[in-house]
Amino acid sequence: MNFVNYSDLIQVVKQVIKMNSYTPPYKITSKILKLSTQISEELTKLQFTGTQKINPMLRKKNRIKTLAGTLEIEGNFLGEEKITAILDGKRVLGTVKELAEVQGAIKAYEKLDEFRYDELDDLLLAHKILMDEILTTAGSFRSVNVKVGEHIAPQANMVNELMINLFSWLKNSDEHMLLKSCIFHYEFEFIHPFSDGNGRIGRLWQSVILNSFNPIFSLLPTESIVRDYQEEYYKAIEDSTELGESTPFIEFMLEMIFKSIQTTLKSDQKSNYKSDQKVLALMKENSKITIYELMEKLSMSESGIKKVIKKLKDENIISRVGSLKSGYWEVKE
Repeated sequence: MNFVNYSDLIQVVKQVIKMNSYTPPYKITSKILKLSTQISEELTKLQFTGTQKINPMLRKKNRIKTLAGTLEIEGNFLGEEKITAILDGKRVLGTVKELAEVQGAIKAYEKLDEFRYDELDDLLLAHKILMDEILTTAGSFRSVNVKVGEHIAPQANMVNELMINLFSWLKNSDEHMLLKSCIFHYEFEFIHPFSDGNGRIGRLWQSVILNSFNPIFSLLPTESIVRDYQEEYYKAIEDSTELGESTPFIEFMLEMIFKSIQTTLKSDQKSNYKSDQKVLALMKENSKITIYELMEKLSMSESGIKKVIKKLKDENIISRVGSLKSGYWEVKE
């Protein structure tokens, strides 16, 4: 006959209650409410554009900006041009560490859609992928105590429990995902669970959380915007640590997300405008140019060319005289 050890059972129950009741400290300010509303409005505009309709070149450009941004914050300045070359399979000059960091970041961000935002094992896997060629302990929590600037991170023997509690909150909290992503990002940096790569993983995981809420967030070059405000980024972390809550950091990151949506909207509009002008120029040069010739010359898809043509027709800038086979384009400008 097996006897229940009630003392052990009580300890287990207390631990479960502790994990489920853990809530990171933060306040909802008027600035947070305003930014959340603005983000929602801008997100609607971006979704109206249509995730699938956003220029494929802009998608690639934003991913490259994201990679360059998150790496530059950590001191890797290979930059967008060399990252583009690496993605295209070309060889580039750089130190072994720099090239390994780029390859790790590329592989990690490629799996953005596969990571489960509320699974600690997936975060450990992400760290393994990101740091595998750089760190012998990639994918494992640190075993030593660390100090980051003036911040003394929690002791190494506390990290595992703190991360379990943080992921328990992330999974069970009813807070809006937009805010949860910011809160998690700060709490993660406060815990500083790895011996290296904490900044890159913190930014990556905020993107994972946002992407799970709405895949359109994967289009946004938020990390490159943070790079442009790097001093403010670290100050927001410091201010939150001094205050004992993540409120200043939430406000800062919401601003960065808002800016990244605006940047993407403007870039897409600019890209579409350039496409319009290029199609018009080719039609002026050769009024009998075909859709397939336009596709070849502009490296655009058939649907992309047809979308531009429809837009130019709707705006009464061009018209088709005769059939598609034997007719020609009339430019009315």
